[in-house]
Amino acid sequence: MANPAQGAKYRGSIHDFPNFDPSQDAEALYTAMKGIGSDKEAILELITSRSNRQRQEITQSYKSLYGKDLIADLKYELMGKFERLIVGLMRPLAYCDAKEIKDALSGIGTDEKCLIEILASRTNEQIHQLVAAYKDAYERDLEADIIGDTSGHFQKMLVVLLQGTREEDDVVSEDLVQQDAQDLYEAGELKWGTDEAQFVYILGNRSKQHLRLVFDEYLKNTGKPIEASIRAELSGDFEKLMLAVVKCIRSTPEYFAERLFKAMKGLGTRDNTLIRIMVSRSELDMLDIREIFRTKYEKSLYSMIKNDTSGEYKKALLKLCGGDDDAAGQFFPEAAQVAYQMWELSAVGRVELNGTVRPANDFNPDADAKALRKAMKGLGTDEDTIIDIITHRSNAQRQQLRQTFKSHFGRDLMADLKSELSGDLARLILGLMLPPDHYDAKQLKKAMEGAGTDEKTLIEILATRTNAEIQAINEAYKEDYHKSLEDALSSDTSGHFRRILISLATGNRDEGGEDREKAREDAKEIADTSSSGDKTSLETRFMTILCTRSYPHLRRVFQEFIKMTNYDVEHVIKKEMSGDVKDAFVAIVQSVKNKPLFFADKLYKSMKGAGTDEKTLTRIMVSRSEIDLLNIRREFIEKYDKSLNEVIEGDTSGDFMKALLAICGGQD
Repeated sequence: MANPAQGAKYRGSIHDFPNFDPSQDAEALYTAMKGIGSDKEAILELITSRSNRQRQEITQSYKSLYGKDLIADLKYELMGKFERLIVGLMRPLAYCDAKEIKDALSGIGTDEKCLIEILASRTNEQIHQLVAAYKDAYERDLEADIIGDTSGHFQKMLVVLLQGTREEDDVVSEDLVQQDAQDLYEAGELKWGTDEAQFVYILGNRSKQHLRLVFDEYLKNTGKPIEASIRAELSGDFEKLMLAVVKCIRSTPEYFAERLFKAMKGLGTRDNTLIRIMVSRSELDMLDIREIFRTKYEKSLYSMIKNDTSGEYKKALLKLCGGDDDAAGQFFPEAAQVAYQMWELSAVGRVELNGTVRPANDFNPDADAKALRKAMKGLGTDEDTIIDIITHRSNAQRQQLRQTFKSHFGRDLMADLKSELSGDLARLILGLMLPPDHYDAKQLKKAMEGAGTDEKTLIEILATRTNAEIQAINEAYKEDYHKSLEDALSSDTSGHFRRILISLATGNRDEGGEDREKAREDAKEIADTSSSGDKTSLETRFMTILCTRSYPHLRRVFQEFIKMTNYDVEHVIKKEMSGDVKDAFVAIVQSVKNKPLFFADKLYKSMKGAGTDEKTLTRIMVSRSEIDLLNIRREFIEKYDKSLNEVIEGDTSGDFMKALLAICGGQD
C-alpha cells in the first residue's frame, strides 16, 4: 500500500519506514510485551510507524523467532479500544475489512452502517480481495452470509456491490448519460411508487466518471440533486446505502471526512467507526480526508481526535492522522480542487430553490377571516386555528386576508393577533403577517435601536438578500420609519464595517454571469493584497469585489483564487481579519458558495447547546419559508445528520413549536 504505482501520487499518512528490519522490530515488540505489564508506548510507536506491508513481515519474523502469533500476543497484552486499533493495523486491509463485516453480521442484529460504509466505498479490486479474505479467514461465502442476514432492496444492492464489477472505463457516452438520468427520473419522481431496480442497476454498475455526469444531468433536468430524490423515493437502510454510494462517487475522501466527524461529534464517540476508518484509509487517502475535514468543519481532524479521545488510544490515532492542519486555509495541492468542488456541486445557481410554504389551493379569505375572528373572540384564544390558517397561506394570501378581515369586522387583524398572542408565538405569527420587505426592514430597525447594535442580524440580512429584495427593503424602511436605511446604518455603525453594510444596502450587485478573465484578475488582486500585509488595503479590496460582483462571477473568483494560491478565500478572511468586518465578509462568501447551507448553519447554531436563540430561529424560518426553506432542510440533514424538523421538535415547545413545524413543512 505504501508504494503506489509509478506516477501515482501517494495520499496516505503512513509510509514505509526507512532502513526497515523486520527481525529487529519483532525483537523490540517481544521485549515490550515480556514480563509483567507491557510497554504500550513502544508498541504504538513502532506499529504506527510501519506500513501495512512491513507489519506483515514483522508478523512472519515474530513467528520465526519466537514460534508465537504476534496478533495473539498483542490481544493478550493490550485491551479495549487501543487493542482493537493496534490489532486492526496488524491485519492486511482485506482481512481487516473481512473481520469488520463478520462482526457486523454476527450476533443479534446487524450493523448495517458498517456494511454500508465498507461495500459502498471500496474499489473493484478491494472488493475482490475482501471476498477472498473472508473465504480464507472464515471458510464461508460472504455473499451467502449477507443474503442470510439482510433483505429486500438493501440486500440486492449489497450483492451487486459485492460482485466488484463496476465499470472502470473513463470514456463516457453522452447519450447514455442522458438516458440514465432520464431512467432514474422516471424510476422515481415520475412513477407512482419507485422502480428500485433501476436505481440498483445504474448506481451499482456504472463507472464513477459516468455517474458524476449523470448526477449533473439529473440536476439540470429536474432542478434537484440526486440525493434529494433518493431521500424522497427510498427509505430505511436501502436509502442510507444509496446515499453512501452517491457520496463515494462524488468524493470518497469527503464521505469519510463526514463519517469521522459524525463519529466524534456530540456526547460519546463511535470508536468502532473511528478505528475502522483511521486504519483503512491511513495508506490510501488520509491527507485528502484531512483537508476536506478542515474545510468542511473548520477544525482539523487532528484537533478533534485530540479533544475526543485519550491515552495510548489517542496517541496511536494521532500518529495515523499524520499531522495537524493548523495553518488555516492552506490546502494540500492535490486536494484544492476537491475542496472547491465540494461546495460548488451544490452551489445555489445550479439548484432550483423551493420554499415550504405555498399558496393554499382552496384559499377563501372570507372563511379564513371569520375563522380567525372566532378564534380570538370571547374568553381564551384558539391558537391551533390561528397557527393552522396563517402557516398554510402564502404571504400574498395573508395580505389579502388582512384586507378582508378589516372589511368584515372593521378591525386590524395584526392588532388583534398582537393582543391575543404572546411571547415567541406572537413574534412568529406577526412576522408571517408582514410583507417580506417590511419584515426585513423591521428586523434591521430592531437591530439598531436601543443600547448596542445587533451586528449579526445586520450582516445576515444585508449579506444574503438579492438586489430586488434590498431595494424593496429600502423603500419599506423609508415608508415605515421616515428615514433612509443608509442614514440609519451610518449613524449606528462605523469604519470599514459601516462601509461594507452601506455598499450592500445599495442593492447594486452585478447580476450577470461569470467573466473568466475578470475573475482571474479579481483573484490576483485579492492574492496580491493578501500577501502585502496591509490590512486596510485588504479590507478595501475585498469590499470592492465581494460587495459588487455577481454570485456566479464570485464563485469563479473563489476557484481561481484556489488555483493561484492553494488557499480558500474564506480561510484567508478568517486569518487576516477580525470582528464585524471578518463576520460580514465570511457571511458573503458562505452565501455565495451555498446560501441554503449558510442558513442551515445559522439555524443549527440557534438551537444547539443550552438555550435557544428564538429570535434568529424565528427570523430565518419566517424570511426563508417561501424562498428556499426546503433547500435549507436538505442541507441541514446532509450536514448534521438530523432533520430540521427533529431538532425544532427537540428544542422548542408548545404552540411556538407547532407553528415552527408547520412552516418547516415536514420530516426529512
